[in-house]
Amino acid sequence: MLTKLSLRLRIFLFFCLLALGGIAISTIALWITYARAENPELLDAFIFAEILITFGLLALIAGVWLLFDDNVAKPIERLSAQLRARAHAGVSTDLDMQAARYLGDLAPAAAGLAEQVASNAMRTAEAVATETAHLAAEKQRLTALLTEIPVAMLLASPKHQIVLYDGQAAEVLAQIAHPRLNASLFEYLETTGLTDAYAKLCKTGKDVYCTLSSVDGRQTYSARMKPLGDAPGYMLVFEDSAAQISPDEARPLVYDFELLDTPGDDAFENRTLSDLCFVVFDTETTGLLPHKDEIVQIGAVRVLNGRIVQGEHLDMLVDPGIPIPPASTKVHKVSDRMVQGAPDITEAGRVFHQFARDAVIVAHNAPFDMAFLRRHAQRMEVEWDHPILDTVLLSAVLFGASDTHTLDALCERLEITIPEALRHTALGDAVATAEALIKMLPILQARGFTTFGEVIMETRKHGRLLEDLN
Repeated sequence: MLTKLSLRLRIFLFFCLLALGGIAISTIALWITYARAENPELLDAFIFAEILITFGLLALIAGVWLLFDDNVAKPIERLSAQLRARAHAGVSTDLDMQAARYLGDLAPAAAGLAEQVASNAMRTAEAVATETAHLAAEKQRLTALLTEIPVAMLLASPKHQIVLYDGQAAEVLAQIAHPRLNASLFEYLETTGLTDAYAKLCKTGKDVYCTLSSVDGRQTYSARMKPLGDAPGYMLVFEDSAAQISPDEARPLVYDFELLDTPGDDAFENRTLSDLCFVVFDTETTGLLPHKDEIVQIGAVRVLNGRIVQGEHLDMLVDPGIPIPPASTKVHKVSDRMVQGAPDITEAGRVFHQFARDAVIVAHNAPFDMAFLRRHAQRMEVEWDHPILDTVLLSAVLFGASDTHTLDALCERLEITIPEALRHTALGDAVATAEALIKMLPILQARGFTTFGEVIMETRKHGRLLEDLN
């Protein structure tokens, strides 16, 4: 049971036990001495002596514990976190040798091992970079080929979740809702037509021509559903619904073929971290009081399989309905003029709610940002019942509660650079938080926290840290 406690807590309990043992021994010794003296008049003197011994012993042990905690326990905790960051998050900053100066040869030995591992990792990274460049070139050629096809095309898993979409399909889906990898097609298309066509595809193994309707019933598409051979899932081609895109406009191909192997329908707390979709967001506001201030900007990105999904982001200005104080504008650069004509929180909140559907919402000091959204939930006609993950608490789990856990400190620790022009912009801070999450996920898994439920249980131990750290 004690192995589940942190090192510092176990050391604290050891010193508590030492104090209790010392007090018990001194009490027994004085009682035996008093009993052998056979002089009742000495009772007050013995009690006074025991009080002095108790307070003296507690002061001595507390002092030794504080020294031990500052010079041994904390440095070990910090050294462990730095080694895990180097091993699993690609961080290359030097180990804090000064903080670990009382640990003997442990820190230099750890530094030597880390350098050796880093050297091996560098050689591996160079080989991976070469192959990645080759794959990137292949992707560009594939994208160019597919975007020349004058139809909208996407791939879906057997559970009708989007695995790939091209620029044309993105325009078609955007007429209904924001296109998103891993989103269910049922968020865009009427269920019956899609499932009937897929059932026929599974039965015949041949192309199926079908007519599909949008979920709002406003649009109808002639489509063709094609099997993927030995791969699970299918290709959906909107044959007469190609979006008209300028030849000069970027038409990205967005995909993640790992989504073809659809995970089970376990509850969120039982899902492994690698199976989860994360929506990382940040807000800028008129002030720091969620019960009276308002949101002026929302930025969000999606993270799948340890990567930020390029092209899937939100960057919305929001009309707060109240004047933006000059002091707030000085921080986030959003002025009253900029939000004129922008959607209000009701409309913007609905857009973000849809964007985060079936995902874990992640933020740095999440209660602060979520409080603004939940206050207007009734006006939005939505429920903010998403699972929530807080990177402040993740930082405390991995790097110790005694460290600083602001976004700037976390980014510095993980070697993430926030361009000065993007700091305190909603999208800039959301991207930085997402990059921090991506680097922390493998460290969590290395620590043995593999499911979402295990991570949440661990973060709850540090809930007292949550305050406005932005």
